Amino acid sequence: MKKIFTILAMGAMVLTAGAQKTVLGSGFFDNWSITLQGGAIAPTVHHNMFSDARGVAGLELTKQITPVFGLGFQSMAGINTEDFCSQPGIHGMKTAIDNVNSSVLGKFNFSNWFCGYNGQPRTFEVEGVVGLGFMHRFDVERNAATSTAGLNFNFNLGAKKAWTVSVKPSIVWDLSHRQGIDHGMYNINYSAIQVLAGVTYHFKNHNNGEHYFTLVRPYDQAEVDGLNAKINDLRAENEALRNRKPEVKEVIKEVVKEVKVENNTKDMEQTITFRQGKSTVEAAQMPNVERVATFLKNNKDSKVCIKGYASPEGSKAINDRLAKERAQAVKNILVNKYKIAADRIVAEGRGVGDMFSEPDWNRVSICTLSK
Repeated sequence: MKKIFTILAMGAMVLTAGAQKTVLGSGFFDNWSITLQGGAIAPTVHHNMFSDARGVAGLELTKQITPVFGLGFQSMAGINTEDFCSQPGIHGMKTAIDNVNSSVLGKFNFSNWFCGYNGQPRTFEVEGVVGLGFMHRFDVERNAATSTAGLNFNFNLGAKKAWTVSVKPSIVWDLSHRQGIDHGMYNINYSAIQVLAGVTYHFKNHNNGEHYFTLVRPYDQAEVDGLNAKINDLRAENEALRNRKPEVKEVIKEVVKEVKVENNTKDMEQTITFRQGKSTVEAAQMPNVERVATFLKNNKDSKVCIKGYASPEGSKAINDRLAKERAQAVKNILVNKYKIAADRIVAEGRGVGDMFSEPDWNRVSICTLSK
């Protein structure tokens, strides 16, 4: 039984981390938070829990990997207000800071795990916490391995959910074997009850402008494939018209001469789409850019105005930057790859677009050509 709890604690962190489905759009620098916390700790047995309690305080830095699973890095200092030792019969010197315990914690949001994540934190949530740590005791100058298990009762505050107030009961075990004493791992005689209160600030995410995960509608590959098939069909029809008999072409030319054609800017537009949060032109969109370049090469006096747009997710500052970068990305390709003179190209960002009813279709650069 000595190693069972350690194996379960470590296994739970690994298996739960691997089992969760990561929300789209999260990056390494997103979903971090910092917690200032304090409270009291007292031996579980052989002592009076209230009179022998001493204060503890510290910081915790957390990276939320999914809405269910997070990793916390916690450091707590014990304030020596009473002369007690977790080993019965042994008393150490009084020092201002009794011990420092640094731990790595696996944090499991039971509310999101069992009830699902709806796109923003609930007002009240329950987390399970397990972890391993390293403690140095100053009163008896001893190092020890520690383990922690407990619950966090979280109250997420405000419309933006940037702040959380928590109550955190837990039990902390001293896992080390002292000289001449084999007290066993996860022995209740060498454990302490800890109760903390914490205030957490969740840093704003760069990808969505919020302080938490947001749900993103995934691309429907079948829909994309269907649109590509229609485009290919139209290309095939256009090629067939080009290859018709010469006499038909001559008739078309004669008809065109008799008809005054109005300039229709919609017929002179080309659209390049982008993924969420990206301003890089993907390989699948390069044929659209090439058609713009071909037109400019065939019409030496023509010019193009490139207007970049963004979808409404995220803050105005992020969307304005993305829109401008998307327009500039198309211009850079025309100049650097196709050698189109820069003075024939105007690239400008237009912020959030409203051309399409589907918000995420507005992640585009629209090239308007003119002769």
